[in-house]
Amino acid sequence: MTVIYIDEEKGIDANDTPGTVASPFNSLSQAYLQHGPEKEYRVRKKDEGEYKPAAKAGLKKAANYADTQRKKRAAAADRAEKEAQEEAAREAVLAQAKDIKIAEDPVLPQAVLINIGETDPQVIGLRVRVQGRVHRVAKQGGLVFVTLRRGLDMMQCLLSGTLAKTYDALTLTRETSMEVVGELWNVPAGLHAPLNRELRADYFRIIAKAPGGDESFTNRVPEDGDATTLLNLRHLTLRQDKASAIMFVRDGLESAFHTCYKELGIKKVSPPALVQTQVEGGATLFSLDFYGETSYLTQSSQLYLETVLASLGDVYCIEKSFRAEKSVTRRHLAEYTHIEAELDFITFDQLLAHLEHVICRVIDLIWENPIAAAKIKEYNPEFTKPSRPFLRMRYSEAIDWLRERNIKNAEGSDHVFGDDIAEAAERNMTDEINRPIFLTHFPVEIKSFYMQRADDDGRVTESVDVLMPGVGEVVGGSMRIWDHDELLAAYKREGIDPSGYFWYLDQRKYGSSPHGGYGLGEQRFLAWLMKLWTVREASLYPRFMGRCTP
Repeated sequence: MTVIYIDEEKGIDANDTPGTVASPFNSLSQAYLQHGPEKEYRVRKKDEGEYKPAAKAGLKKAANYADTQRKKRAAAADRAEKEAQEEAAREAVLAQAKDIKIAEDPVLPQAVLINIGETDPQVIGLRVRVQGRVHRVAKQGGLVFVTLRRGLDMMQCLLSGTLAKTYDALTLTRETSMEVVGELWNVPAGLHAPLNRELRADYFRIIAKAPGGDESFTNRVPEDGDATTLLNLRHLTLRQDKASAIMFVRDGLESAFHTCYKELGIKKVSPPALVQTQVEGGATLFSLDFYGETSYLTQSSQLYLETVLASLGDVYCIEKSFRAEKSVTRRHLAEYTHIEAELDFITFDQLLAHLEHVICRVIDLIWENPIAAAKIKEYNPEFTKPSRPFLRMRYSEAIDWLRERNIKNAEGSDHVFGDDIAEAAERNMTDEINRPIFLTHFPVEIKSFYMQRADDDGRVTESVDVLMPGVGEVVGGSMRIWDHDELLAAYKREGIDPSGYFWYLDQRKYGSSPHGGYGLGEQRFLAWLMKLWTVREASLYPRFMGRCTP
């Protein structure tokens, strides 16, 4: 009888292992699987010098293993054969489908071109023509259900009969753009479709086909894909349901701000993005060569807004700002949309009242947009409109609050007056209080040079951060120094050469006035509104340290 050798230390389990003394198997199970019961099996255990006959228990275990594996192989072969038959049948169907040609019936009434989002009830029962991209495809009982998308608008289209048997219908993929023609009807009671209607097609044509297989949309940008891949393919990710909803709400948010400011009689201006002065500190400036001169991307449009108070009155802008902070936190961007306003002849209390009104009014306006409101409810079902008045808390009170709860500063020590409250501590406070907070009166040393000192405490400024639960700071504002000599002293204190700010100083020479303003980070505001994990989701193409593509 042929002897098969197994060396548990030096053997190799492979299909071509002969099982000789010179080339033994590693395991009895694999040896038995390949050579069967009609052999003699000898095994050399680890740390043993000679081969011994395999134990009966080991042979029984190996026989059971071999039997299980043979059954698995037989089942796999059956599946493969069945799949091959199904694939052959599918290929045959597709081959036949290629021969099916369709054309629009000229006898039918002329189709009216409508938008997918058309809600006029008079189109029900009419023959219409719609264009869009495939969002979903479902095949059932010889019917093909296609959800067509154009922007956020959806329409269910039904392909039946010959249409459902065509090659284009059988190979339809997501993101394919197409035109569908047919009669538009309400869906039967108990069934659901976008706007409760369905286009029963009598003709369709493919405008541009999207790939399938490994290159299909859902394979390249799956909903649960890793963050890096989704950012690298942001141009495709933006077509996903959540990403497109965020961008829709963002459009409504900007529109709401414009409406609110117009209601208040505040004028819109467009300050420059290329500047030669700093606003928030030189360490966060992006510098560039501007025809041989050193210039920067703006950190804020505030200084320029102040220059037109005298000519236009209260003003605002919605522009890009740039911060070169080497920060990759979930609430920081290197480029972000900055909603800024400056208000003339006001007090600090009036500035706070204005901010409260704007925030609440903008949310009311967003809620008047039914689609935007529905998207906010979908992704942030717990969102409630903030109630007035917002909580007012001075910086010194916040320090006490943090100390009482043993929340440490960035160095791991108790907070003391003069600390710049770090993001983690600020988030702890906002999440526990769980309502909008006006955090006011920050120390002079940790705020910008242009901020007005408080009359009741010269150590602090008339400044405010608006904090929102889950996000933290969304607005930073203050009264501005409006005395010429006081502003010069601030430049000196900060070591800033005032000569480049002659145009800003002139505002304090020619009819100065008490005034104040603020900057609101649109992405942070949107993150609060829609409960986003990171402000990157609130940006069309986010820019942060290490990311400037696509």
